[in-house]
Amino acid sequence: MVAMHENDGYSSFEKYREYLLFLAHRQLDRRLQAKIDLSGVVQQTLLEAHQALPEMRFENSAALMAAIRKILAGNLIDEIRKATAGKKDAYREQSLAEALDQSTALLENLMVADVSSPSDAIQRAERALQLTDALSRLLPAEREAIILKNWENMSLAEIGNRMERTPAAVAGLLKRGLHKLREEFARIEDSQ
Repeated sequence: MVAMHENDGYSSFEKYREYLLFLAHRQLDRRLQAKIDLSGVVQQTLLEAHQALPEMRFENSAALMAAIRKILAGNLIDEIRKATAGKKDAYREQSLAEALDQSTALLENLMVADVSSPSDAIQRAERALQLTDALSRLLPAEREAIILKNWENMSLAEIGNRMERTPAAVAGLLKRGLHKLREEFARIEDSQ
């Protein structure tokens, strides 16, 4: 049972910042990204989590993360409404929370090779946080190539067109970026 207490403070939610920023960025339409301050949305989400979740008990850290994702989804919906000048997109609003959950599943699938047991929800949730943190430390081009390949299921040629690079250059970015991620996770495994 995971319990959040008032004395845990705001900083206890800081470990979710990169994770939430990653999810928000992946879910927001590219046309809206220039209109919405995702860092501000994440900051608001962390503040609301700090205010709303103390004294609540969660079955595990995965359940806590689901509660925080729900807050993020609500904040993104609010910002999308503001950015689209009140034009309501009911389908987008309904599917946003589901899309955030799907992004989390894709995030977990990227990093798991041998961690596939359903009983390891807590470990997978923690690894999702570690992965988003590790992704944030990659070179921007490596990170974008990995995201386009693994979340948007783009081919090397499609990624090359988007990034204005050759497919061979994209393959190199993917290889180097994934190698760095694996090294990071090996380092984490060794330290535990």
